[in-house]
Formats: sequence, structure tokens, C-alpha cells
Amino acid sequence: MIVMTGINKGYLLGEKKLPILKDINFTLEKGEYVAVLGPSGSGKTTLMNLIGCMDVADSGEYYLDHMAIHETDEKELEAVRNRKIGFIFQNYHLIPTYNVMQNIMMPLLMRGIGHKEAEKQCMDTIRLLGLDHRLAHKPNELSGGQKQRVSIARALVGRPSVLLADEPTGALDQNSGKEVLKLFQELNEMGNTIVMITHDPEVARSARRMIRIVDGNLYT
Repeated sequence: MIVMTGINKGYLLGEKKLPILKDINFTLEKGEYVAVLGPSGSGKTTLMNLIGCMDVADSGEYYLDHMAIHETDEKELEAVRNRKIGFIFQNYHLIPTYNVMQNIMMPLLMRGIGHKEAEKQCMDTIRLLGLDHRLAHKPNELSGGQKQRVSIARALVGRPSVLLADEPTGALDQNSGKEVLKLFQELNEMGNTIVMITHDPEVARSARRMIRIVDGNLYT
């Protein structure tokens, strides 16, 4: 599913380049549920951006579904992000003027699927997430846990290769956070491949495999 070999990434700081990721080697099999655990400044956000094709490495190779991401141009990367990666963010990134249904349908509409067909394709996911009674609500009418369920539904509807979750419980209370983690476990049992980025060891332990990132180095 994912193979990263010799990945390096840094950013310019004045005239010098500050190394962020150092010779990263990472593999992910289809159907795995992996947590990447690291403190602030460890490089986990940069790694997430590379996995999600939102940034590119300075050197090394990255294959996603046998596709050479390191050789892919920005136009192709945009298509990869839309079709192969399902993003779940800490702060949901929902469109406030859209209702639940409109937010969930966005990835399908961006693919050029018609409105009615997109609605039809969304319904199984909406029922799975228990959102069918909230479709006309706007994000500001939902609890934090419900907003995250909408975010998860939006990530799922396009049937991505990988669900990429960035601190998915970070903005939630304890009970809502536990519900989201239980949902991730259920989704993984259904065959979904999940990479979760977190700074919280307790959250990381809910995954089936945990790796650590410290000062830009990955430890399995």
C-alpha cells in the first residue's frame, strides 16, 4: 500500500536548510491501522503531509498503490489526494455554510459526479456513521463528536486507499474521543487502512501498530 524509502525533508531557515525528516523508511500494508506517535516538533506533521501528498520529499522514494509519488507532478498529486487519501483533521475543516450532506458529498462533487448520484453514493456511509437524522444541520449545530463523524464520513465516501487522521481526538472531550477511537477500530475491522498522527500515547495505543518519530527519525 505505502512504501517510503530514504525519505529526507527540510526547510530553509535563512540561508541554511533545517532537516526535519531524516532517512525515513516506512511501509504500510493494506488493512493496517498504524499510529505515528511523536511530540510537537518531532516531524510528524511533515510526515503526514508527505503521506497525504500535500508536500513532496527532498529525496527518497514514495510509492502509494504502486504509484511513484516522488515522480508525480502537482496536477497528478491533486488527483491522488482526491481519490486515494481520505483526510480527517483535528479541527474538522467543515464548510460552515454547508449542511452535513453537502459537506460529506464534497469529494465526490470534486470528481465531477452529479449531485443526485453523489447523494446516493453517500447514503451507506451516512447510515454507518449514524448521521442520517442530521443531514440538514450546519456544523455549528453539531457537537464536536458529531462534527468529527461528518469529517470521517467525508473521508470515507470516496473509498480512498488510506484514511489519514491528524490528531482526530485533539478537539474532543474524553467521551467523544473514545467514541471516535472505537469507530476507527470498527472501520479498520471492515478493511479500511488507517494512519493516525498523534502526540498522545493513550490514543496511539488504540491502533494495531504504533511507531514513534523523534527529532525526524522514525522508530518502529
